[in-house]
Amino acid sequence: MLRIIVLAVCCFIGAGQSIVHGQDVPVLLGTDRVAIIGDSITEQKLYSKYMDIYLRVCTGHNELEVMQLGWSGERAEGFAIRLENDLLPWKPTLATLCYGMNDGSYKIYDEAIGNTYKANMIRILDQLKQANVKVIVGSPGAVDTKFFNRNGLSAEQYNANLNQLREIDRQLAEQYKMSFADVHGTMIDAMAKAKSILGENYDVCGKDGFHPRPNGQFLMMYAFLKAMKLSGDIGTINLDYNDASKAVFTPGHKMISYKDGKCEIESTKYPFCFQGDEKDSEGTRSIVPFTGFQQELNRFTLKVVNLPSSKAEISWGKEQKVFSKAELETGVNLSDMFNNPFVPQFEKVLNLIGNKQAFETTMIKQMITNFRSFKKYENDDLKNGFNSLQSALIRKHAQLEQEIKAELIPLKHTLIVKLLE
Repeated sequence: MLRIIVLAVCCFIGAGQSIVHGQDVPVLLGTDRVAIIGDSITEQKLYSKYMDIYLRVCTGHNELEVMQLGWSGERAEGFAIRLENDLLPWKPTLATLCYGMNDGSYKIYDEAIGNTYKANMIRILDQLKQANVKVIVGSPGAVDTKFFNRNGLSAEQYNANLNQLREIDRQLAEQYKMSFADVHGTMIDAMAKAKSILGENYDVCGKDGFHPRPNGQFLMMYAFLKAMKLSGDIGTINLDYNDASKAVFTPGHKMISYKDGKCEIESTKYPFCFQGDEKDSEGTRSIVPFTGFQQELNRFTLKVVNLPSSKAEISWGKEQKVFSKAELETGVNLSDMFNNPFVPQFEKVLNLIGNKQAFETTMIKQMITNFRSFKKYENDDLKNGFNSLQSALIRKHAQLEQEIKAELIPLKHTLIVKLLE
């Protein structure tokens, strides 16, 4: 156990606060077409769903579009081969990469592994650079310190391998002046903290040791969002308890009415909402306390001044919390109230995103990628046929996008400030 903890600390040293290299401005634009690329961990369509919904509802960039291109068992070489055919026709402007889990070959690291991985990542980065696609170079994730056991390797040994691949990704990001997402360090750090509180049987990287469930996938999303240099400000609600005219709301939120501590609000920006309970690895909520996500990327702040009591109960949706007058004056994070009014609509949008991403897997793996096999037979009839099919698939994908955008609606909700002695 001591060796595992030491490894976790060592793997995270150097990640620190500087997760991003390259751009000095936010990576994400409201008009971006974001491609989320990786192996079977990406094809699980969990962290990709979480990223998709965050980028739409939490940032206010509800016109951007997202596609996931996960491929089970894939190494960097596989995507380098299919990139031009499978990705570029969609005309992405931003891509996130997460390879390395399979590239490590499930054995102790050696120089050949590193050299092969680096060469194939360079092939990918060169193609994306030539296509003018912004890139977030993500490191591989981690394996679970309790549950991983493959080819006689310990978790400590394979995490050491993945750490070496992480450093290759970091160096390439610096070399290409691209952003870097430390997925490995983020997972290692949170896993050590979570297991110290919830126990070794709390899996962070999946019961099989390397396919994370929602909690570990949430950590992957967290690492990529940090690399996008997002502000994390969902919004701020400033209330004067005694005077509705002094209320101030940041963009994305507006007051409909206020009287005697009851505030009706309309919001176009949503906080990120969580699933599961405090100990469930099948949900996202349980891992949150072991990250900085709420403070860094999910700040929905309520400030109340001139409260005529020493404390107050805040009711919001199905949840109530008591705060002191001083806490409310400084500001409290409404996103920490997990049963909030945004949850039902958030879940509805998330399900639509899941449907879209399921179609993406079918579209890419069963259809578009196979176009490559017919290149040597290409004639006008085949070319026209493939172009027609590809256009139809892109139209269907656009339809699924529109179904999501139709649900990105302003949400009305109520905050109640109840005075307590």
